[in-house]
Amino acid sequence: MTLELEGHKVFITGGAGFIGSTLVGRLVERNRVVVYDTFARDALSASPHRGHPNLEAVKGDVLDREHLRSAMDGATMVFHLAGIAGIDTVIKSPITTMRVNMVGSANTLEFAAELPGCERVICFSTSEVFGQHALSSSESDRTVIGAVGEARWTYAVSKLAEEHLAIAYWKERRLPAVVLRPFNIYGPGQVGEGALRTFVNRAIRNEPLEIHGDGTQIRAWCYVDDMIEAVLLAARHPRAVGESFNIGSVRSVETIYGLANTVVRVLGSSSEIRFVRKDYVDVELRVPSVKKARELIGFEARVSLEEGIRRTAEYYRARL
Repeated sequence: MTLELEGHKVFITGGAGFIGSTLVGRLVERNRVVVYDTFARDALSASPHRGHPNLEAVKGDVLDREHLRSAMDGATMVFHLAGIAGIDTVIKSPITTMRVNMVGSANTLEFAAELPGCERVICFSTSEVFGQHALSSSESDRTVIGAVGEARWTYAVSKLAEEHLAIAYWKERRLPAVVLRPFNIYGPGQVGEGALRTFVNRAIRNEPLEIHGDGTQIRAWCYVDDMIEAVLLAARHPRAVGESFNIGSVRSVETIYGLANTVVRVLGSSSEIRFVRKDYVDVELRVPSVKKARELIGFEARVSLEEGIRRTAEYYRARL
């Protein structure tokens, strides 16, 4: 059972994004929540809790040190989700990617360490740190840094730097930090890039589903509600501090081609499936081991892929 948060001042960088806004919905009834975001990707304004009296939305950049410090003042729980993500966005500006993900994370951790009542800092990393091939990868496996000059890996290396820094703050400054590595999160309210979101939106319109490359890339797909359960467990469980955790669903493993077919079948769509050229380095295999998260904090993904697709489609159909 998840240990719910209550009576906290919660500070969420990147809280207007997909996972962040879903987390807000889970916390806002029992806590004061401050969302700190550039609102470049905004799922919060379309959410049902956007005008909640316990919610304060602050437009700001984690690179703006003094503004960030001021907005974080008094927080007892910090969730650091702000970052540049999405392969198209990363390739467009690798410099911004690395500055936001490394310097912004350094700013957030430094100011969290100054808070007198901070009980936990949850940092979001990425499954990309495992490189192109990751099968049942555990948290202690070697992380991979791709070839210098390949823009895709600037995201992975910047997030890996954040991981090292978060754990260093725990060891050196006793900041109670936890690192989470999400594996392909999807669900209602997703904004920006994402294969499953794109497939569902096109399938409910009976439009063609486009697959980049040959579709043999393998992923483990995790529904957002399961991700939020993991976040809350990491925020409350005493054994989480100073640890990193893979968060994903090992029972929802599928190729991109298989995913497209599943979406079409589950939604009763008449969409055809097309293959298009892939012009970037891709991850061929990405399936986590979640044994550590299960044994230390009791995390287990529960929503099946088909159920997750149905719930996601219901959300987007209601907004057509």
